[in-house]
Amino acid sequence: MTAGRLAAGFALLLALAAFGPARAEGQPGQFDFYVLSLSWSPTYCEDQGKRADSEPQCSLTRPYAFVVHGLWPQYERGFPQYCQNPPPYVPNPLVNSMLDVMPSRRLVIYEWKKHGTCSGLSPQAYFDQVRAAKAKVVIPAEFSRLDDYKMVAPQEVENAFRAANPGLEAGMISVDCDRRRLREVRVCLSRDLAFQPCPEVERRACRLSRMVMPPVRGGR
Repeated sequence: MTAGRLAAGFALLLALAAFGPARAEGQPGQFDFYVLSLSWSPTYCEDQGKRADSEPQCSLTRPYAFVVHGLWPQYERGFPQYCQNPPPYVPNPLVNSMLDVMPSRRLVIYEWKKHGTCSGLSPQAYFDQVRAAKAKVVIPAEFSRLDDYKMVAPQEVENAFRAANPGLEAGMISVDCDRRRLREVRVCLSRDLAFQPCPEVERRACRLSRMVMPPVRGGR
């Protein structure tokens, strides 16, 4: 094996160690804690470009700010996914009932298949848990809507969430970004939805000094 291949292999091992392995499958109900992922919807819609016009989440009639991306069972290192194949069916009325917090049918179904099937819960119980987790986390008032582009430091966003949620401490929350914009805020919760530390998730936090928050779409 050449020195170059050895170096590439070593780099891959370092990457896996840093980000935690995503297991291709797992046993339903066997996990350590949850991550509640709250997506800054304007960033997602900006990414969609012209396709945003056909996305219910990006409708100009609904000024979505933070929305639920998902509630993800986690291991202390890595996470399970797609734990039941085929996944149990999610009835249409249940999918529709979640659209106020997860404003995309496709997202609701995808999150159930990838993450919900690892919770050990029925579809109804899992989405009840999603709603309960969402209710646990207070969105800071300054992020309830945004009418213009805003530059913020990741730490400012974290501090605002911590101030709005007593008991949420450093190491229990992670702010995620792309190369220049806020993407998500991820809050770690125990299986009974108490705030809890999650070193691996926190290590993947945004490393930008400042990032952009695009404004919400429509509804002015």
